[in-house]
Amino acid sequence: MDPQGKAIHHALRSLGWSDTQDVRVGKAIYIDLEAEDSDTALETAQAMCRKILANPVTEDFEVSIVENTERITA
Repeated sequence: MDPQGKAIHHALRSLGWSDTQDVRVGKAIYIDLEAEDSDTALETAQAMCRKILANPVTEDFEVSIVENTERITA
């Protein structure tokens, strides 16, 4: 379910790009999280998504763990 993607897909096709098969609009949220292990980090991030970061009515979410032992500061 991606209402924005469907609206854009319809608009593109109506403007002549009839070969457009699918459009998806999304966002990414990156969280730097300290946890005991990757399972705990995954559970915590999923709980954050369910509780506040994702709207379950209009959005799905996927959580990926990227281990980073080196912090980059700017």
